[in-house]
Amino acid sequence: MQIDALDLAILVVYFAGMVLVGLAVGRRTAGSRDYFLGARDLPCWALLLSIVATETSAVTFLSVPGSSYFGDLTFLQLPIGYVLGRLLVIGLLLPHYFRGELVTAYQLLRGRFGGALQRVASMTFMVARTIGGGLRLFLTALVVQRLTGLPVPAAIAATTLVTLVYTLIGGMRAVVWTDVAQFVIYLGGAITAFVILLGKLPAGLQTVFAIAGPAKLRVFDPGFDLGKQYTLWSGLIGGAFLSLGSHGVDQLIVQRLLAAKNQRQAALALGLSGIVVLLQFAFFLLLGLGLFAFYRTFPPAQPFQKPDTVFADFLVTQMPSGLLGLLLGAVFASAMSSFSSSLNSSAAALVNDLLLPWRGQDASAPFALRSARAATVLFALLEAVVATTAVDDRAIIDQVIDIAALSTGVLLGVFFLGTMTTRVRQAAALTGFVIGVGVDLVVKFVLPAVAGWQLAGPWYGLLGCAATFLGGLAASLRPRR
Repeated sequence: MQIDALDLAILVVYFAGMVLVGLAVGRRTAGSRDYFLGARDLPCWALLLSIVATETSAVTFLSVPGSSYFGDLTFLQLPIGYVLGRLLVIGLLLPHYFRGELVTAYQLLRGRFGGALQRVASMTFMVARTIGGGLRLFLTALVVQRLTGLPVPAAIAATTLVTLVYTLIGGMRAVVWTDVAQFVIYLGGAITAFVILLGKLPAGLQTVFAIAGPAKLRVFDPGFDLGKQYTLWSGLIGGAFLSLGSHGVDQLIVQRLLAAKNQRQAALALGLSGIVVLLQFAFFLLLGLGLFAFYRTFPPAQPFQKPDTVFADFLVTQMPSGLLGLLLGAVFASAMSSFSSSLNSSAAALVNDLLLPWRGQDASAPFALRSARAATVLFALLEAVVATTAVDDRAIIDQVIDIAALSTGVLLGVFFLGTMTTRVRQAAALTGFVIGVGVDLVVKFVLPAVAGWQLAGPWYGLLGCAATFLGGLAASLRPRR
């Protein structure tokens, strides 16, 4: 499908607006600390919306409605665990981040263990973030291709270029304030699509619930099946550990907490973001039920094969001129908010955890700001490369959850070794890290090949954390020479 002139004009206005916001708020950036933390003068409500927008990529916008279209509402058990995980971050980890002048989460490890573990943890984050960000960018490109006919590589290039411009210029201030604007755009776009969908059904929302029926309205699955992706226990326990890792030791979110004026405002933004995310997931799942009712009433020409394509098809075939441009802008907004945050946080990790310690300089050095911008360009290119090579038949949402759980669980175990023990030293903590990674890889790849059984993604956070923590404790018990 080719979008018409009005839709294209709306998109151009959106892209120009994001760049102008970056120019407006980024002109006061002075030094790398300001570039990465926005001078720590950002309001609590803006950080809250930035946290929500950052973890709401095109994956959420498109895959989550597809989840309830093909299944039910049991996905909602996962964000319930996210709320619990955020509360644990506030109590267990947040106080440690406000005891010094940190730019990255991994500088905390340097003070407790030493530079080697800081570098290992930071590189783990950067690799996982680049892969996960590339997958999100790939999904966005698929949607743009479907909506506009633009080839996937060209869609990736366009998204990368526009996002890079305002992130490169404005740093954290530009990222946060464009996140706020993008939150309003993508949520407003999704609500608009839902209203149009209801208007096409004979009795609106009543028809949605009638066609969905009790089976698709199920929220809780109390069964204890470690191989099932969404159950009450994988949601509450696995989801809590996933959120504890992603919001407690992942630079992507920790950087926003460090940009708050004080610990109280950081805690408020983080805690309330859990409630907003839960409500947002509930809405996107309801949208999926609406799509199910719509396509039962008006069957598509071909049955859908993948969750990521259902909402995209509705946008292509049902949006009137003008509104299609708005909805396409919403898709870009959901993608760019996560993408810009990924670039800025990865650059922060590379500069502050690797380059500055290697050169024996601090964040005030002129070299730091130049390196920050160069690193932003580097990670934009790397994520674009991942996006252009990404091919997988599974829903992107499941891949992203797996990657996040595999990386943040192990890092969480390392942070717990640093904050909850005094005996464990760097060598033992590194041993625990290796053990945690090894256990994750065996369970993820070897166990399915040997036993034909796969552990559900949300459990990897707990598994990696436990293996790392216990492995580090065991290694610390060896007699010291």
